[in-house]
Amino acid sequence: MEKIKEIFKKKILVIDGAMGTMVQSYKLEEADFRGARFKDHSNDLKGNNEVLSLTRPDVISAIHRSYLEAGADIIETNTFSANSISQKDYNLETVAYDLNKASAEIAKAEADKFSDTPRFVAGAIGPTNRTASLSPDVNDPGYRNIDFDMLKESYAEQAIGLLDGGVDLFLIETVFDTLNCKAALYAVSELLELKQIEVPIMISGTITDASGRTLSGQTVEAFLHSILHSNPIAIGLNCALGASEMRPWLSDLSKASDTFVFAYPNAGLPNEFGEYDQTPSQMAKEIEEFAQDGLVNLVGGCCGTTPEHIKSISEAVKNIKPRPIPKISNYTMLSGLEPLIIRPESNFINIGERTNVTGSSIFRKLIKSEDYEKALSVARDQVESGAQIIDINMDEGLLDSENAMETFLRMIASEPDISRVPIMIDSSKWSVLEIGLKNIQGKGIVNSISLKEGEEEFIKQASIIKKYGAAVIVMAFDEEGQADSYDRKVEICLRAYKILTEIVGFLGQDIIFDPNIFAVATGIEEHNEYALAFINAAKTIKEKMPEVHVSGGVSNLSFSFRGNNAIRESMHSIFLFYAVKAGMDMGIVNPGQLTLYDDIDKPLKDIIEDVIFNRDGNSTENLVNMAGDYSGKTKKKEKDLSWRDVEVKDRLIYALVEGITDFIDEDTEEARKNYDRPIEVIEGPLMDGMNKVGDLFQSGKMFLPQVVKSARVMKKSVAHLVPFIEEEKEKLGSFKSNGKILMATVKGDVHDIGKNIVGVILQCNNYEVIDLGVMVPGEEILKKAIEHKVDMIGLSGLITPSLDEMCSVAKEMEKKNFQIPLLIGGATTSKVHTAVKISENYLKGQTFYVSNASKAVGVVSNLLSKDKKKEFTKNTYDEYLKIRENHKRGKNKSRRLSISEARKNKYSSNYNDYSPKKPSFIGNKVFTNYNLEELKKYIDWTPFFRSWDLHGSYPNILKDQTIGSTAQNLYKDANNLLDEIIDNNLLSAKGVIGFWPANSDKDDIILFNNDKRNSKLAIFHTIRQQASHSTDRPNYALADFIAPLSKNKKIKDYIGGFALTCGHGENELSEKFKKDSDDYNSIMTKALADRLAEAFAERMHERVRKEFWGYSPKENLSNDDLIKEKYSGIRPAHGYPAQPDHTEKDKLFEILEATKNIDVSLTESFSMSPGASISGLYFSNPESNYFGVGKISKDQVKDYAKRKSMTLLECEKWLMPILNYK
Repeated sequence: MEKIKEIFKKKILVIDGAMGTMVQSYKLEEADFRGARFKDHSNDLKGNNEVLSLTRPDVISAIHRSYLEAGADIIETNTFSANSISQKDYNLETVAYDLNKASAEIAKAEADKFSDTPRFVAGAIGPTNRTASLSPDVNDPGYRNIDFDMLKESYAEQAIGLLDGGVDLFLIETVFDTLNCKAALYAVSELLELKQIEVPIMISGTITDASGRTLSGQTVEAFLHSILHSNPIAIGLNCALGASEMRPWLSDLSKASDTFVFAYPNAGLPNEFGEYDQTPSQMAKEIEEFAQDGLVNLVGGCCGTTPEHIKSISEAVKNIKPRPIPKISNYTMLSGLEPLIIRPESNFINIGERTNVTGSSIFRKLIKSEDYEKALSVARDQVESGAQIIDINMDEGLLDSENAMETFLRMIASEPDISRVPIMIDSSKWSVLEIGLKNIQGKGIVNSISLKEGEEEFIKQASIIKKYGAAVIVMAFDEEGQADSYDRKVEICLRAYKILTEIVGFLGQDIIFDPNIFAVATGIEEHNEYALAFINAAKTIKEKMPEVHVSGGVSNLSFSFRGNNAIRESMHSIFLFYAVKAGMDMGIVNPGQLTLYDDIDKPLKDIIEDVIFNRDGNSTENLVNMAGDYSGKTKKKEKDLSWRDVEVKDRLIYALVEGITDFIDEDTEEARKNYDRPIEVIEGPLMDGMNKVGDLFQSGKMFLPQVVKSARVMKKSVAHLVPFIEEEKEKLGSFKSNGKILMATVKGDVHDIGKNIVGVILQCNNYEVIDLGVMVPGEEILKKAIEHKVDMIGLSGLITPSLDEMCSVAKEMEKKNFQIPLLIGGATTSKVHTAVKISENYLKGQTFYVSNASKAVGVVSNLLSKDKKKEFTKNTYDEYLKIRENHKRGKNKSRRLSISEARKNKYSSNYNDYSPKKPSFIGNKVFTNYNLEELKKYIDWTPFFRSWDLHGSYPNILKDQTIGSTAQNLYKDANNLLDEIIDNNLLSAKGVIGFWPANSDKDDIILFNNDKRNSKLAIFHTIRQQASHSTDRPNYALADFIAPLSKNKKIKDYIGGFALTCGHGENELSEKFKKDSDDYNSIMTKALADRLAEAFAERMHERVRKEFWGYSPKENLSNDDLIKEKYSGIRPAHGYPAQPDHTEKDKLFEILEATKNIDVSLTESFSMSPGASISGLYFSNPESNYFGVGKISKDQVKDYAKRKSMTLLECEKWLMPILNYK
């Protein structure tokens, strides 16, 4: 270890680059991965790079050699996933040891060939493909598919193999869950203790995105605090980000760490094809800046990097001095998802006490009844009330304490607003304490251990706690019993400190003494000194051991006044006032029940102080007598209406920012009377308020749902003013807007949620919006644009035919000499499509892609700015030109199979093993007024939040630090409106499903009228993938999942179809809200109708599988499983990746009689009306799967047009988005 430490001090070391990238460059086949040893192995092995150390060691050796030649000082073994957990996917878990030993030997052999400078081999230990801190099932946050012990056992086997193979150091890398990392550290620590050797350990975390957090939610500093107990030689970051994106978090790590620091980022961020484009020189330049700024001691590369990258990096840093190690103060450093550093100025650390079954009857009842969801609210209240640490205790006679502790800690891990603070695991049972340590990823505190059972047991337990990386509370308790006097408290604490620091190796700052707070005012004379003994002991402990902390359970003090909260709170506050001055710097208290010292009545304060300092023999009796006057007193929280006391202008601004409509009419009226003209209220305070809303939104301090609420307030205020403006005969809106934008959903498309949201945001930023609605023909759009003299046009569309309609509008704008900007947005649009397909059609003006609602204001403001428009337009033009050139080059490179070749590589089911099941009926079944309450629980909320520009997965988004509060309010509003819709039947759900005998004929599916299969009902045409795959990947078409037609018709297969809607009533309800100036609920109505339609599809498919078709009668899946498509069979929709042709809906609607049965019709672009509708096909084949057809060639389009009796031109129009030719 000393050797590498000395080198670290002298130079910036270089670690190698990506192993996977290099393996891919060899274009190995299945046979290479199998080798002789695994020739007859049951599973496919291609892609299992680690097995190459056994089957193609020459390849691995060559890769190591290339990195060493490029200048790497350290090379990593080929063992990132060489653990039994990951290898189980390949049924190779039994060879994990062999993989690691062989990999280490290969790397060591190559490193030993280089004698110019010392070369080292790092045993790479990856994170596995499981996570101990997160549930794989969102509906069951307490569930884990791996635990600490399983991880530790797997990591131990890996570490032994690496060590036996000769590695020089361990590298625990790509840490996305710190609990996994702690299991690896524990395993390595045990191994090194057993072997009685020292091997350096390096640890590398992975920041997943711009939030600066790991996948499991920790900040960089919290991650650092969680792993420092292992005494690593270096800590760093790798993967997920490129160098420039990694820099802020590397800087944080460099400042906070007194170890060596390293970084090996990816070669930039992946492009839209998942490839890495950053060149060696580009990457080296960014890493050189890391070195020049003193951020690193070691650098290298991760995904996408090659020996060329490492060579450039090595050259770039070779003459730069390594980062000097900063001196970090020896403060106590704890962590949950966020760090907690206890500094001298921290004053007092509140430890929440209500998550303790012995101290809270409410919490105890919830845990005993296994109502963990409600129990979480107790923890949340503690944190919200100011607890910086939460104490969790499950010690109750009738509880399975170990199970309760594990379950509750796992539940907490899924609640970021709780798990952001460190956890104190509290129990008198060692088994419960250790279970707790195995279930927290941060650096927590164990409460508690003591010398009660002697020094040997004390040392054993303390050593294990240190290995888990926790701080510890030591009770003033020894073999003779609990310390109740000043002398005994001090004596026991000094003895424990000496053992912990000199024998176990604990840092002083990780030791917390609890010298015992006992109840006073009990009527027993011996108890009268208890409070004073604690205060004096605290003072002495801090004097003699200044780096330790003093804590205690404050509620014990007032135990004799149970039931009288006013007295208890006062006693706690007064005791803390003096104990903190003496040296008590943390305590287990209920932070929501502390009275301010200065707010306590003086007579009560005097008597309590007499009790605490034992100044008066009658103090207990005096306090008991006074307690009756305070019994039953409670404090009520009042709604804060202080903003109502300011001037009306400021009240209006506040109401707009906060989205409060309660007083808007009266405030608007008061403001109107203060101004000469009613229009001035709009031009003045209302616009001031909306400008503030716009600023907050642009800076990321407000989010979309809040902005829409602000717009509702604005509209209500303006609605109040309209009669007065008209009376004055002034034109409404005579104030100058920032610009005029015409918006429309194009012809054939009925979807408008996104467009409406963009319109609201633009209006909030003082732009005039002319919204033409949905299904608007191109000529109408251009006519209205001329009529209203608009500054720009915005087109929206959700279905793929809309893309062609947008191209048509752009062509017409060019033809009619328009020169205003054209904005493009909607779910199916993209920057590439805008640049390649639309922009080229409109050269007199310029087309601009708007990716989401939050970008709209920025684009529009740039285009309407005299100073910025020219540069913004030129930059966009240049960017789109580059995209077109790249796209053209990419198309020339991409190889497509001919349609005949693709058909030869089709997927074929084995009908010897699988016999299609006949549905319970043939024909159609209609559902009217389907129960919406039943559908509610099938809603997938993640896309709902996305439609409001809030990005994150439900339910985690509700706890997001940045947008969680907004998401919670939106979710609450949505459910309130949903309940109103359901209770009052404001929307209706209708559906029709059908099943028919079917067989495939090449790429077509033939439907028959009956099971005799002697007369055809219809033909569904499908499209086949033409991308050139490797031989083990078929070129799918949906027809592959239906049994082929044969002369004797032996195999009888079936297909199903569906059309469902929750859109009846949607437009009426949305318009009603709109007329009430309530855009928020108008948009909400459409969003909920869409979600209900998707939920209807999910529920109906479930019933089809279990009931109507019945091919999966015993299926038992959670809603999360349904969302993740874990069911058997598929339900592809027309217009989506597996069948991109919308025109196929026509036949489905005809045989389902959808218009007659459920009043859903198709537009000329085959969009369904009402918009909240969904249709598709049902396939029961267990091997059926969702896939994307991708781009197709002209030979297939010609064939497809012929099969459909369609002209080539017409066919190309409908398939335009997937054509691989122009």
